[in-house]
Amino acid sequence: MSLLETIAVTKQFGGLTAVNRVSMHVDEGEIVGLIGPNGAGKTTFLNAIAGLNPPTSGTVRAFGEDTTGLTPEKMCHRGLSRTFQIPRPFPKMTALENVMAAAIFGNRRKPPRDPVAHSREMLEFVEFPESEKTVSENLNTVQLKRLDLARALASSPRLLFLDELAAGLTEGELKDIITIIRKIQENGVTILMVEHIMQLIMNVCDRLVVIQFGSKIAEGPTREVAQDPKVTEAYLGKSQ
Repeated sequence: MSLLETIAVTKQFGGLTAVNRVSMHVDEGEIVGLIGPNGAGKTTFLNAIAGLNPPTSGTVRAFGEDTTGLTPEKMCHRGLSRTFQIPRPFPKMTALENVMAAAIFGNRRKPPRDPVAHSREMLEFVEFPESEKTVSENLNTVQLKRLDLARALASSPRLLFLDELAAGLTEGELKDIITIIRKIQENGVTILMVEHIMQLIMNVCDRLVVIQFGSKIAEGPTREVAQDPKVTEAYLGKSQ
């Protein structure tokens, strides 16, 4: 069953078409990779689905209903959570307090009986490397990404968007993230992820959707799409 489906989703900013009639689906239980060159429109597409910048035209169906144009909080309350390329936590709050905010205000489907315990469990799940009492403005980029993931999971999502979660990671940290993503899937969460790190994509994604200049150019099983000449050309350019 498709947990998410987009039909000819388009997003325009004035005269610029950032996303051009993209149709795709994510089935329940899958990990789908959304890939393409820098500036292809991947994050804009996620934003259109999640309600941050609603589509100019087209239809978004999530969780069995038409969710086109719903606000981010309404999408969250239906079961969609996400991370961001640049995490933006509450800077003066501790790591634990940041996760608790998501657990309390974002978790309408399955409110935790004990938000503190639930938030600590999420920090432990993502292997947050610092004390829960650390103020978030004192965290580095990698630590902030772990915190962002813990916040996203705290709302008990059915569908999770990951936006370049692995950017800037060392080889060892990348292996840890691969393990965590697989654990998230094993816990019943469906994932749509924007990523450039091919090691991560090839290890965890069941299928790939490729966007170039705002338009979908390929979709299918991961290894099949990775060998598609159109995809290689989109990343590397035409061979001379």
